[in-house]
Amino acid sequence: MGSIAFFATYRPPLALDIFSLPAYPNATRQDEIHLTDGISYNYNCQVIPPQALRTILRHSQLASSSQPPKRSDIDSGRLTGLVFVSERDSNLETLHFALLRFNCDDDDDDDVAYDDDYVDDPYVDYGGGGCDDDDDHCGYDDDDDHYYDDYSYDDDDNCYYDDDDDDDHSYYDNDDDDDDDEEEEEDDPCPTEVQVYSFADVYGTFSGVRMEDSGCIAVGYTVGNGTADLYLVYASTMEPIEDRRQPWTAVYKTNLRTGETERLTPQGVSDLSPSVSPSGKKVAVASFQRNGWQGEIEHLHTDIYVMHIRNSQVGRRRVLRNGGWPTWGSDNIIFFHRKKEGFWGVFRADISDGETRVTHRVTPVGIDAMTPAAINDTEVAVATIRRKSKFNEDRVAEQYRHIEIFDITAPGHESIEITRNTRPKTDHYNPFVIDGGNRIGYHRCKSARVKSGKDMHRYFQNLKSPKRHVELNRVSGVFPTISSDGSKLAFVDNEFKSVWLADSNGVRMVLDTKGPDNIFSAVWNQNPEKDTLYVCMGPSFNADQPLEIHAIPNVSNVSSDNITTVPLTRGSFNNAFPSTDPQGRRLVFRSTRNGGDERYKNLYIMENSKIGEFSGGKIRRLTRGAWTDTHCQWSPRGDWIVFSSTRDKPRDAPEKSIEGDPGYFAVYLVKATDPDVWVRVLKSGYDIAGHVNHPCFSPDGRSIAVSADLAAVSVDPISLPLFLHSVRPYGDIFTVDINTRDIYKNKDIENYTRITHSRYENSTPAWTMYSAMNLDADWSSRLKDSYVPTCPYTYPEGGESERRIGHLCIPRRCC
Repeated sequence: MGSIAFFATYRPPLALDIFSLPAYPNATRQDEIHLTDGISYNYNCQVIPPQALRTILRHSQLASSSQPPKRSDIDSGRLTGLVFVSERDSNLETLHFALLRFNCDDDDDDDVAYDDDYVDDPYVDYGGGGCDDDDDHCGYDDDDDHYYDDYSYDDDDNCYYDDDDDDDHSYYDNDDDDDDDEEEEEDDPCPTEVQVYSFADVYGTFSGVRMEDSGCIAVGYTVGNGTADLYLVYASTMEPIEDRRQPWTAVYKTNLRTGETERLTPQGVSDLSPSVSPSGKKVAVASFQRNGWQGEIEHLHTDIYVMHIRNSQVGRRRVLRNGGWPTWGSDNIIFFHRKKEGFWGVFRADISDGETRVTHRVTPVGIDAMTPAAINDTEVAVATIRRKSKFNEDRVAEQYRHIEIFDITAPGHESIEITRNTRPKTDHYNPFVIDGGNRIGYHRCKSARVKSGKDMHRYFQNLKSPKRHVELNRVSGVFPTISSDGSKLAFVDNEFKSVWLADSNGVRMVLDTKGPDNIFSAVWNQNPEKDTLYVCMGPSFNADQPLEIHAIPNVSNVSSDNITTVPLTRGSFNNAFPSTDPQGRRLVFRSTRNGGDERYKNLYIMENSKIGEFSGGKIRRLTRGAWTDTHCQWSPRGDWIVFSSTRDKPRDAPEKSIEGDPGYFAVYLVKATDPDVWVRVLKSGYDIAGHVNHPCFSPDGRSIAVSADLAAVSVDPISLPLFLHSVRPYGDIFTVDINTRDIYKNKDIENYTRITHSRYENSTPAWTMYSAMNLDADWSSRLKDSYVPTCPYTYPEGGESERRIGHLCIPRRCC
């Protein structure tokens, strides 16, 4: 019961949204069209061809809307359809349809989204149209406050809310004051109406907790005397996979006429990034079928397989080794990305004769290019980073991710730059093709509204939970910790330099260390009467550097100007992850003391949590061994301690796992008074490889929540924002139920529950007995307020810095 709070890395605090630009090099910001209603986070978009859109519109939810779309609107180009991922429904990452109505005068043939001659051609991509008589563009840009007069929009909250305050949403901000000094709005000569519908609602598909991605349309093709049905093809995590530490993502097709859904991926196999061929007959996927997931993060070791839409189990075959993110230039040409010679590149292959090892590198060596979208069999739109960046440096335009078009027939790898001239210091992601290549779509953060020195709001968000009576809450802060009486929430900022507190007195900074990477792992004393918060002060995740545990007594009642910390450890050791017993008298922590040159970490118990190892305070060693014991927490009953450890790492295992991070972390229980009584509770891989970290007890002590890679990865990580400077992902939040009477009955528990399904890294869970809606949890209502006084990481000209994008802003390190 209660609620679990956690932190998500990679998820930008400013919303991602979908835009498009003309496919020529001298486009301006005025040419950029905003393609959604601006609500929530929206990304990974594809155009719905007219013939598929007609089929979708026959469904009751759309046909019975207040303004039912007309076939003539589709034929004239006034109505365009998109399929994309949005987080508007319970903060899940799921597929949605958008209907865009362009209210232009159709007297002129140039005033439509696409030419009528193409309407019934299934081989052309359509969409993103509308026009302006003066400059051939229409729609609205992201600086417009939208055409809904009775709604106000807070770009930082990423959501519309009715000013009348009569909806069911909580934690909103309907104050438009922040918009007063934004960029001057431009007149919209061609107002665009956007209606968005949930794919699951329209078709009645699986509506439980899941992640959906990569929606694309399989157009109808001739079969005998008839035409094949049209399908939406997409990836989803709706079905668990039997093997541990493997992706849950599989590819499905939903019949757009009947609503029937069928799995295309074979059972026991994991597929990502589906792409439908121009004929609608074949699907290409990036698959783990050959080797499974081996722990790689940045560069997934996938191969590209092709299967038939009508019968995916017959004729599925591998066509390319070592490739991801496939896209069809024709029914025999595939573009894809892979990392080679130290750079991401986009490659082209002819698969007309089956599997091939003959590929042509389309993008030049020396730049990173990824997430291709084929325009035809010679042209492809890609996202590029032309110059690598270092952590903490102020990036120049060439170090941002921009959209370009490459043509293999062009001399000298020359390209058309699409976005660099419009927003040079903004990252643009995952291009898609509109109107046969006349426009290119993409998603980016809506950062134009935030100016240097302005507030950047961050919020508490409630997610749909698969566990009955357990709420799920995402906090925009690292190491969230909730007091045992549910009245206070504390967390560390994503630069690891300050501690924030939310309670009945509001949201405020209680400790500022004046520099990055100086503080982390905040945790409350389990006895709420003590009103004490513990933090670790010093460089994070670096065993060679001293790290000390400090207490902040009476933290709720002292102003930040008068705050004092009390050191509890000393001796130039690396001490971290403190947790008190239920009475708040003793404290368990992990330390490198006695760890030798290898800096092994074991658990220790501080007998007096008030004085620590000063003034005669004693430290008792709990565990001992040449391994790492860490992430410890005392149980609410006081008898056991849960922790993660590498103690069972095989002797012949490599010192470093793929891409440099140590693996082999599993979760254990140990008796607080007897170190010889311990048991391994949960491991990731069957060979102990993997990461099961940051365990925490449920308030009744009957369950444990963890951050783990039990479900591996759910998307191609290089497609995510600013992945290159992130720490290793742990994956998602999972829970496991334990036996509280006999510790040994908890050995290697097989059954667990996946709590989150996300492309982001969800980590550092905290579990409270209180619902966020409970009156005692006053911190939840306070998190509608901004807790960043100003945004110091916005460039004066409006560009994005790395710290602005919601990452754990510390250099990549091991656990």
